[in-house]
Amino acid sequence: MKVLAVTNLFPTPWDPRRGAFNRQQFQRLAQRHDVHVLAAVDFRERMGERKGDATVPGVVTECFTFYHPPGVGRFLNALCFFLCVMWQHGRALRAAHYDVLLASWAFPDAVAAGWIARLLGIPYVVKVHGSDLNVQAEARLRRPQIRQALRGAGAVLAVSKALAAKAVALGAPEAKVETLYNGVDTRLFHPGDRIEARRKLGLPPEVPVVLYAGNLKLSKGCHDLVKAFPVFAERHHDARLVFVGDGPDRASLESLASGFCCATAVRFAGATDHAGLVDWFRAADVLCLPSHNEGVPNVVLEAMACGTPVVATTVGGIPEVVPSYAGILVPPHQPHELGTALVEALERHVDAQAIAAHAAGFRWDDNIDRLERVLARVAAGEPLHLGAKA
Repeated sequence: MKVLAVTNLFPTPWDPRRGAFNRQQFQRLAQRHDVHVLAAVDFRERMGERKGDATVPGVVTECFTFYHPPGVGRFLNALCFFLCVMWQHGRALRAAHYDVLLASWAFPDAVAAGWIARLLGIPYVVKVHGSDLNVQAEARLRRPQIRQALRGAGAVLAVSKALAAKAVALGAPEAKVETLYNGVDTRLFHPGDRIEARRKLGLPPEVPVVLYAGNLKLSKGCHDLVKAFPVFAERHHDARLVFVGDGPDRASLESLASGFCCATAVRFAGATDHAGLVDWFRAADVLCLPSHNEGVPNVVLEAMACGTPVVATTVGGIPEVVPSYAGILVPPHQPHELGTALVEALERHVDAQAIAAHAAGFRWDDNIDRLERVLARVAAGEPLHLGAKA
């Protein structure tokens, strides 16, 4: 097949670390089919400096500049996305003769992709990830656009059962919705020597370490974690909290840590390449992801693949992939319960091999087999009877 993927979640020279899950999936799909990715770059980001090489072996990647209105004009973003694609790449897209279009992210990507697909005369598949439905679809003027895109798609792929149910509730035909969990690269993410990992990262060999890895922003619950940490540190006075990642709320997190008198125990390590996460997972006693909404974050699967237990929130698909022996789940927005769960996670017995074996069951090969099957049937115009199964 000749597949066109349209998304804002893919590495670009302006953000080489973006969309690691899509990079892994599309690169594997490209080993079987001709995959061309059209990646959106926000016009404000495009004005900045390039930050590195974003080449993905086997995948033909092109970028387009996404111009859009700010603030209250966000409901127009899908129209802007569509116009930017056709203005900058329309002639080449018409000449390429793709078999199927894969849109990754509901708004504005999938909404615009539906229009692009109709203009090109090809079917399209939508892949949804979390806040694109959990948050974006709650906006009054975006919701009907997302509903239309889901209804018009040949198939809708969701990264969790909870998200699949949300897609159906929004209007996607149940027979066209399938749960497709992301995979884990166990060649990279597997248990290793904790002491050696800490030595490489400059962490003390014996102190308890709580790790957060991801974007530093309010919706990820980062502030809740800082507020929860004193509960943990009261029991374990030498404990460390490490944030790996970057984002708009870093400064406010640093200020909050100072206000809670735990700044010296909190380390902001900055962003790292995807492969660099493995040492952090191995070095940590527990990974904490206190998000307010999610699909199924790959950081949870990858940490577990390294044998590291998880403390996270009961949102999205997280309860679907974290069994009781692999972690503890608490309600979102509850810092005290989060801190108590961190204490419990550190002090109870952990079977790292069992946790790693569980995570290893999320195989990219299985993911690609099923993705390929859905794309082929949609491209051929064959009927689907998926029924949101996992």
